[in-house]
Amino acid sequence: MRARLTPLLLPLVLLTACHSSGGIRGDGPPSGSTRIPELPDDAIPRREARSKYGNGPVYEVFGKRYTVMPSSRGYQERGVASWYGKKFHGNLTSNREVYDMYAMTAAHKTLPLPSYVRVRNLRNDKSIVVRVNDRGPFVHNRVIDLSYSAAMKLDMIRDGTSLVEVTAIDVDAPSGDRPTRMTTPAIPAKAPPLVSLPSTSTVPAATPAPAAPAVEHQIFVQVGAFGDRANADRRLNMLAAAGIDNAFIHEDRSASPALLRVRIGPVADVLQYDLLVAELQNLGIQDPYLIAD
Repeated sequence: MRARLTPLLLPLVLLTACHSSGGIRGDGPPSGSTRIPELPDDAIPRREARSKYGNGPVYEVFGKRYTVMPSSRGYQERGVASWYGKKFHGNLTSNREVYDMYAMTAAHKTLPLPSYVRVRNLRNDKSIVVRVNDRGPFVHNRVIDLSYSAAMKLDMIRDGTSLVEVTAIDVDAPSGDRPTRMTTPAIPAKAPPLVSLPSTSTVPAATPAPAAPAVEHQIFVQVGAFGDRANADRRLNMLAAAGIDNAFIHEDRSASPALLRVRIGPVADVLQYDLLVAELQNLGIQDPYLIAD
């Protein structure tokens, strides 16, 4: 949220979630650049009291009511992340902190403020930890709105949105189960001097290790898991009748008994995902699940 929040009453004009493509006019990255000198470390989860502001049990935006969760424990969701930047830099967040587009923060519709979550980009497997201190995004099918720096670290600035997994972090978990601050590698000790070689010998140049290939997952949408072939075929036929011709049945033998998972894809981008979700809702399928393969 980009304006002060009061239960059941919000200044609607200021609450539209935004990102670099199709967001609020005038929002975007810092002027003249899409990069910052140094990306910040991830947020470090710590126990905090619930904010006095932004945690009203129920509030309303664009005619839709949202109920704030009593706790973030156990929360996990997959969907679309967007980001917001300079348009709101320096404005108050929902819990009346100052929004800093260069900090590792995020907005969420129903998590208690503040909360800490890990956000994983399902496409490239990049992962960050952010502190949730704002409300939003109030756009269909969006699950989280990231700060500019957070979006940079997930490599989603150019597209403006990305398919992600959001997982709440339990600050009371053992320290080994929680993410720690990334540290700069220590400067290696000075190497011992090389042994002198005869003048006729040559020392081959060291071959640099090949760079690790970039991860690029394919994304699928799962719309059912069945133990009975007839039920799986029925779901597949319903999709085909609706013109969804890239659906298939994936047999999962790792489950016991084996499951027949009906999936659609691969999904090329967020736009295709949004259109697909709308079509599935028209068919009465309300909870499609994103799969990264």
